[in-house]
Amino acid sequence: MVRISKQKINIERLKYQPVLPYPYDVEIFRVSDLKQRTPKERMSVTYRYEFYMLICVTQGECIQWVDFEPISCSTGTFLAISPGQVHNFGHDENWDGWIILFRSEFLIPNTSTLNELKLAFDFGRLPSILNLNHNELRRSIASIEQMIEDLLIEGTEEDIHMLLRYQLYAFVTWLSILHKCKRMNETIDSQTSLRFISFQKLVEKYFAKLSHVSEYATRLNCTEKTLTRATMAAVGISAKAFISARINLEAKRLLMHTDYSISDIAEKLNFKEATHFSKFFKRETGCTPAEFRQQHL
Repeated sequence: MVRISKQKINIERLKYQPVLPYPYDVEIFRVSDLKQRTPKERMSVTYRYEFYMLICVTQGECIQWVDFEPISCSTGTFLAISPGQVHNFGHDENWDGWIILFRSEFLIPNTSTLNELKLAFDFGRLPSILNLNHNELRRSIASIEQMIEDLLIEGTEEDIHMLLRYQLYAFVTWLSILHKCKRMNETIDSQTSLRFISFQKLVEKYFAKLSHVSEYATRLNCTEKTLTRATMAAVGISAKAFISARINLEAKRLLMHTDYSISDIAEKLNFKEATHFSKFFKRETGCTPAEFRQQHL
């Protein structure tokens, strides 16, 4: 399925590299199959992916760890993990589900051509966690099983690749629509939701440069109060806390994935002094950067 290259710190980076002669940029298999062909100690390793991973839990309960946070999953839970995120399957045994892996190259590229832009799918619209009811889960399983069946069609690699690509797009687009429908019962109006999405994208782009809510509010042409209200409605925390959480997440990644010094990390995250960074990190995490790194050696 994948080839592992070991990092200096206890996080392993996984690249998408199926066993030859498998030719496609998407791979689909059951969790139980993965467990059978993977040594138990390898299943408990924490990985940083260089590909997309979709997990659909079809039976049982488990805890998945994504970016150092535990996520309780049960039958019908759907997880979307993007390149660069850190993931651990946890230690639960009595669960099963489907896994879909695909490379970024599998996606239709965003181009300046209008017709192609209409076909491109923004995976940022897909929720990281979605809970499916019985009928929704049954349809999801049917879609996944159809893709597996079509992998066996006799045809050119190019045609099968195109078929799989559009099946995946149809599947995740349906999931995105489901997510929107479920959100309709919440109190977030469309304008507020769009404002938060724009804020979220800006934070992802500028968190290492901009740390004040006012700087994002200016770029979004709204007040700090309006931005905080949109963030509270979307994720239940203030805009300031949302920015801090993203900076803190990146700090954890750098502490675990690299051997950069604390001062180097502070500089990368735009802290004027390493002591300021250490105080921030301890306030957010409950331990110092050095203690956090030591805990994960």
